[in-house]
Amino acid sequence: MAASDQKLYLLDYGAGNVRSLLNAVEKLGHRIEYIKTAEDFAKADKIIFPGVGAFGYAMQALKSSGFAELLKAYIASGRPLMGICVGMQVLFEGSDESPSEPGLGIFEGRVELFDKKLKSVPHMGWNAAQVVHQENVLAMAVPEIDEDSRYYFVHSYAVPYTGVGAQRGYVHSATRYVDQAVVSSVWSRNVFATQFHPEKSGPAGLALLQSFIEHDLVRPQSSAGELQIPEDIESALTVRVIACLDVRANDQGDLVVTKGDQYDVRESADKGGDVRNLGKPVDLAKRYYDEGADEIAFLNITSFRNLPFRDTPMLEVLRQASRSIFVPLTIGGGVRDSVDPDGEHVWPAVQVAGEYFRSGADKVSIGSDAVYAAERYWQRKAEGQEPLDRSTAIEQIAERYGRQAVVISVDPRRVYVNSPEDASGHHVIRTAFPGPGGEHYCWYQCTVKGGREGRDTDVRQLVTACEALGAGEILLNCMDKDGTNSGYDIELISDTKAAVSIPVIASSGAGRPEHFSAAVEQTAVEAVLAAGIFHRREVPIAAVKKHMQEQGISIRSAGDGV
Repeated sequence: MAASDQKLYLLDYGAGNVRSLLNAVEKLGHRIEYIKTAEDFAKADKIIFPGVGAFGYAMQALKSSGFAELLKAYIASGRPLMGICVGMQVLFEGSDESPSEPGLGIFEGRVELFDKKLKSVPHMGWNAAQVVHQENVLAMAVPEIDEDSRYYFVHSYAVPYTGVGAQRGYVHSATRYVDQAVVSSVWSRNVFATQFHPEKSGPAGLALLQSFIEHDLVRPQSSAGELQIPEDIESALTVRVIACLDVRANDQGDLVVTKGDQYDVRESADKGGDVRNLGKPVDLAKRYYDEGADEIAFLNITSFRNLPFRDTPMLEVLRQASRSIFVPLTIGGGVRDSVDPDGEHVWPAVQVAGEYFRSGADKVSIGSDAVYAAERYWQRKAEGQEPLDRSTAIEQIAERYGRQAVVISVDPRRVYVNSPEDASGHHVIRTAFPGPGGEHYCWYQCTVKGGREGRDTDVRQLVTACEALGAGEILLNCMDKDGTNSGYDIELISDTKAAVSIPVIASSGAGRPEHFSAAVEQTAVEAVLAAGIFHRREVPIAAVKKHMQEQGISIRSAGDGV
């Protein structure tokens, strides 16, 4: 059957961002419909089953909708299925994430939590998928996995790769994350599935999706053979280079990308005092995608409280951006409980996040509310109460969409002291950069409301509490470094990396390519972020990546499908 004649369906259980998958399929020139009823399973020639978040939530959603048995019957019929991320994991017998919830049992094996002793968890970023079987596949259509390309992974749980036993019949590729080799794709008969996200993996991911849509990927059962041993799976994780866009309405009401100098986004009085305008959000984001950005972050710094939430301009920005940008998108600002101006419609934070995900976001960034949540966490601990009570936005979003969907945006500033005793109750470091009075110690004070209000909470208190609450990543800004082009605050980054086992993004202060490599080499940070120098083309993304590569830092290069 020609691809143009087939009926392609998407199985969505409400797990998050499926808009990017719809956009990717349309980008490839095909149409896809949602499965809404049991009858749609019978109509489908092919099904794509994406998933993010918790294993248990996915399985419960499938069962409550009556789709679990229908999906198994569809697979048994021999028609092609492609699973993505949790859509691959539920094909196994179960997961340590939800021990009491059985999987579909299509493949033998269980999904296990990554070991955190030697690495950050979640596994978040661009990595290779190494095809492990050595059978002769020249006579049949195969999934378009390019071992020289990098694909986007974001998960805390994975199927360990052994290369023996039942895995000989279904493992297609494996991936190494530091000390562990895991299954990154499966292919058995009519079922193909990936742990990574093709729809977020740039051109290489689009090529893989296209191979599933336009070819019948059927692997004969007799093709099972010897697999590569786990020790042969090579490490290929790259450091992410992220472009950040601060978005707000200017004095004329137009949505623009701006950039502050130590959080002040207005030009000086002699230049008119207007909001600094560096371009239109979607246009700039598309430019960064074309230039090779590994992720793009939109930080909304306008409240839009006079609008119903569904009319918030950032939703439309995400919808438009996700039509042509196939790398991960993060949205920050306004991810909290809110009420529409009519006073009637209440939006819990988890619903706000859900709307952002359905509009094209992959992650949400929480700022001020994360500080309040951390303060409540430590207060409850001090009072002898259970600090995790599922009341915070972090807990609720992580429970439904997975911890990888929650980023904590930290806005700290240095507070210098003469000795640690002068900052009782706070984590103090000895600094190589003395304060204005010659102080050799400092602590990092968290701020809220865009840096306008300091709190009696330090960065270490914030990040450790938020990790416990379920956050999956730290976006580490620094008010002292913002707009200075003097380099990242290495002391802050190193101290934060030592405090948590989740990935950290270095932000604020980059002014030249050497600053990016210094942050990676001196702190082992997982990602580096910049804004103004990219907007003004002072330092192109390509120049950053070229320099990092010359320094021996693994990056996603133009050869990886950028």
